[in-house]
Amino acid sequence: MNKINTLRKHLAALAVSAFAASTAMAGNLVINTDTSDPAPKAAFEALIKGFEKENPDVTVTWNLFDHEGYKTSIRNFLTADAPDLANWYAGNRMLPYVNAGLFEPVDDVWNQHDLNTSLASSASSMTIDGKKWGVPYTFYQWGVYYRKDLFEKHGIAVPTNWEEFKAAGKTLKANGITPMTIGTKGLWTTAGVFDYLNMRTNGFDFHMALTRGEIPWTDDRIRKTMSNWKELLDMNWWIDNHAAYSWQDALAPMVKGEAAMYVMGNFSVEQFKVAGLDINKLGFFQFPEITPGIPLSEEAPTDTIHIPANAKNKADAKRFLAYIARADVQESINRTLGQLPINKDSAVADDVFLQAGKKMLSGTTAGIAQFFDRDAPAEMAKAGMQGFQEFMVKPERLDAILNRLEKVRQRAYK
Repeated sequence: MNKINTLRKHLAALAVSAFAASTAMAGNLVINTDTSDPAPKAAFEALIKGFEKENPDVTVTWNLFDHEGYKTSIRNFLTADAPDLANWYAGNRMLPYVNAGLFEPVDDVWNQHDLNTSLASSASSMTIDGKKWGVPYTFYQWGVYYRKDLFEKHGIAVPTNWEEFKAAGKTLKANGITPMTIGTKGLWTTAGVFDYLNMRTNGFDFHMALTRGEIPWTDDRIRKTMSNWKELLDMNWWIDNHAAYSWQDALAPMVKGEAAMYVMGNFSVEQFKVAGLDINKLGFFQFPEITPGIPLSEEAPTDTIHIPANAKNKADAKRFLAYIARADVQESINRTLGQLPINKDSAVADDVFLQAGKKMLSGTTAGIAQFFDRDAPAEMAKAGMQGFQEFMVKPERLDAILNRLEKVRQRAYK
């Protein structure tokens, strides 16, 4: 009997030890991010402190990478030594990791916390094969930034459709003002123009299928997009010599009143201030409708956080996802980032451009694109942006450009 009691005590001790070990493991949450720039770093520091304060049974280990190091490391650590959470990006940018089985679906988090309602504007960009693969926590809008004073002086109303848009350009041209500035030396600015023209011409689903490699670049619908682009080129819509200018250089014509509009992201607002523009003269509007009836999708690069499929502590990782999805938490993060919360119930900073972006994106149900060089794989993105810049300078080369892009598509998506 004594031997049996001793054995029972030993087994009980082992059970307690095993429970303690599992509890210790469950209480350690490992997060990998590339939020190394000052504002994102500060935002994540505060985020982690807030989570630990509300969840004192969890200790967070935070591994911070620089951007380039993260890009080259993420597939390796998702495969070999997965953290419990990793930040990344929405839409097609997360597709390779979903297809490789490296991200965990988190529909239970979305359903339990009604995120399909509170994060509705980004729900489609987080969905692949009918499942949600992470939680978005910040984005910023793209659209048309314009000189309000020039529009008012020449009696131009904010355009809401293609004909009004072109009419605004004609009025500006008649008064010696170039309709739009751009600096294409860095190539990526052309992608913003293409994305909007294509989404407005053919719709969000078509645009996403194109960036997934499912649509030939020689498709007649792409030619229609390029035909719309050429309408603007034929009007001398953009400033001369734009291929010699960076995107910041291209601010100058707007600051001087020589150009009136810029298709750009909200990060440009601070640079307009630096360049000397009275910010009260700057306005923002949604890129106008082109094909009547096509719902207006938007360009809004979205940062996200995911649970790797090989994570060890998925229970606490889901608690963290629920935390970062909350309205008050997203409000706090984005106050530090100077960007927009995705939760519809979050307050937005008292900034006219952020307020305009929040209103526009909150009303977007057609879908949110992540920008061409995020949505398309690197080889396709690079070739595409080179082709867009070439088209803006030499539109007569369209056939050769599209044939070249089609060859890249056939190679890049194998």
